[in-house]
Amino acid sequence: MAILGVDVGGTFTDAVLLTDENELRTAKIPTARRQEESVLAAAAAVGAAQVERFAHGTTVATNALLERKGARTAFVGTQGFEYLLHLRRQNRAELYRLCADHPTPLVPIERCFGVRERMGPEGVIEPLELGSLPDFEAEAVAVCLLFSFRDQAHEQAVATELRRRLPEARVVVSHEISPEFREYERASTTAVDAYLGPVIAGYLDALGERTAAAGLPEPLVMRSSGGVASLEEAAAHPAVALLSGPAAGSVGAALLARRAGFENAISFDMGGTSTDVSLIVGGRARLAAEREVGGYPLRLPAVDLHTVGAGGGSVVWLDRGGAIRVGPESAGAAPGPACYGLGGTRPTVTDANLLLGRLPAVLAGEIELDADAAARAFAGIDPSAALEVVNAEMLRALRVVSVERGHDPREFALVAFGGAGPLHACALADELEIGTVLVPAAAGVLSALGLVASEERHDRVVPYVRPLAQVTDLPAEGEADLRYTGQSFELTVPIQDGLAQAFHRAHEERYGYADRERELELVAVRTAETTPAPEFDLPPGRPLHVEGPATLELEGATCFVAPGWVGDGDGDSTLVLTKA
Repeated sequence: MAILGVDVGGTFTDAVLLTDENELRTAKIPTARRQEESVLAAAAAVGAAQVERFAHGTTVATNALLERKGARTAFVGTQGFEYLLHLRRQNRAELYRLCADHPTPLVPIERCFGVRERMGPEGVIEPLELGSLPDFEAEAVAVCLLFSFRDQAHEQAVATELRRRLPEARVVVSHEISPEFREYERASTTAVDAYLGPVIAGYLDALGERTAAAGLPEPLVMRSSGGVASLEEAAAHPAVALLSGPAAGSVGAALLARRAGFENAISFDMGGTSTDVSLIVGGRARLAAEREVGGYPLRLPAVDLHTVGAGGGSVVWLDRGGAIRVGPESAGAAPGPACYGLGGTRPTVTDANLLLGRLPAVLAGEIELDADAAARAFAGIDPSAALEVVNAEMLRALRVVSVERGHDPREFALVAFGGAGPLHACALADELEIGTVLVPAAAGVLSALGLVASEERHDRVVPYVRPLAQVTDLPAEGEADLRYTGQSFELTVPIQDGLAQAFHRAHEERYGYADRERELELVAVRTAETTPAPEFDLPPGRPLHVEGPATLELEGATCFVAPGWVGDGDGDSTLVLTKA
């Protein structure tokens, strides 16, 4: 069965095709302004034909949110709570900068409206009056009423009325996208989903038409939670695909780590624009129930990623004090780093690696590098110092997902991929005292390989918010959000026999104590229906032994083996680097 995976990044679009003959074809092309064109070009570059399964990772939703290019959206809430998106939480945007402000809400205050109704935890407090809902115009509407996670009747009635009044508008109700308590986070998630809907639906419709015309099957779209969804499901709720590409990278890293004999690993994906890191425990990427994207809370299952603005295309600059800074601004694909010869003049991380002799003369995608242009861009700046700065930024990210989560990085392998990840892996492993680095042969396109290896997934959340002792309908599998009664936040524990004791142990491990006599409250249960990914074997790799310092060219990436490190092929196309 031929399987195709295409991942669109900010700088490059990657494709992986696993053929019926167990041949792994890869391609990397610059990302075009219209992403569907990049998808078709990448598929053509690997000779995709007679494909039975096609999975796609996209940055359209992420870009639309960060660049504020979504739909003209309105918000409807319970009267008296219509300004929820503007009230937010009381926490500061930045702890030590009193003047720093939160991102401007996606819905301006003049398009926030209230409807007279009130639902409480035990039922209706004030009946719904649809006549109190004012008339307005919008391309999309987000509806989030109090306690709709427990009783959806009022939200459903409001949505029906809005669809009657605004037949062309996209209406999203909170109990469909995020049926959980905490009104602000639920409202924020609903607003993001409504805001992105028309933009993403247009892109996915265009993609579906173009792929069908090219003879490809309808693409499956990677969810943030590490599984794929149908085109229709992704178009219905695009917020579930906000971390589409990075999630695919974590899936690919988990696959390679398992095949190399490591159940626990840290995924390190350094691309052209940013670096994404995540933790792999027990052979699977860890999930989080909530995260922020662009400063907006999203209460949706997602791979527990930490992202920093440090990539191969990150611009190196001097601040007013003369100190070297790197990123978050990126040169992107156009004009790209100075050494690309496409008009870029500002120094980047890629230019620094070239000047230090860690890159070949020609990169994947047939990009010829101009060392003289890189030298001109770095006039007056030490390229080795620039790499130390960007390494420090990525080191902080790796500590966030390991040390700050209570894990000892020395007990994990580091899976380095992305176009630039293997160049920096040894230096970061030295800092964290990690003894093994795994570098896939297809390091530059591992996110696309993760798409090939992804399962189909449907996540479901059921809210409870009641004492655990009163719950009798727990599923056999899944995860439970639990807390001591009176606490503000929860811990997520796998459902098992002795669930209460499992929570006490998890609480003691995280916070250093457990109160085993205190009542527990079950907040929510998370389950996922999955269809296993296709089974396949990776092509065997060639025997290899290398001692640092050395530079190796890989598929779409370059690996720098630092002094004191030794690399050996594991027979399965993965390079295993260990301390000499």
